[in-house]
Amino acid sequence: MIRFSTWLTRATAAIMLGSTLLLAGCHFGGTKGVSTASMQGQFDATIQAYKEGQFLVDGAVLSAVDLGSHFAYLKDQGKLPKTVLLENSDDSKIRKLHLQYLARLQLDYGFHAYYDKKGTLTEINPQDTKARALQDHQERAPTQAPPPQDHTGSSQY
Repeated sequence: MIRFSTWLTRATAAIMLGSTLLLAGCHFGGTKGVSTASMQGQFDATIQAYKEGQFLVDGAVLSAVDLGSHFAYLKDQGKLPKTVLLENSDDSKIRKLHLQYLARLQLDYGFHAYYDKKGTLTEINPQDTKARALQDHQERAPTQAPPPQDHTGSSQY
């Protein structure tokens, strides 16, 4: 049996402890989100959020149902993306409604969807986002027509 001196054993333990602390210190905070700007070209498809729950795809404004039809077409052609990035457009920012529609599409077509959350890349979780059924457009509250006006010039004053 080989015996090491006490000094050598203690020095080896101190070096191992120091290197472990050094590696832990370098890794501390290293699990923060990845910035969207650095990952932009890594996605198979990029979609922009548009007004009233609509999406902007290659310059065309699509409702959630139309976007679902677009993904169905891509699936039929064998070109369904594996990763999709949702970004803010010039006209609108990402809203909860956009995330819910994209979560529904994610469940239907099996791709991974990510969005830009204040500069950090975040994956959409369909269970947490509460995926909603796709709709053509948002129903607005009914408006009443103004009362008819008499323009004949006969007034009862």
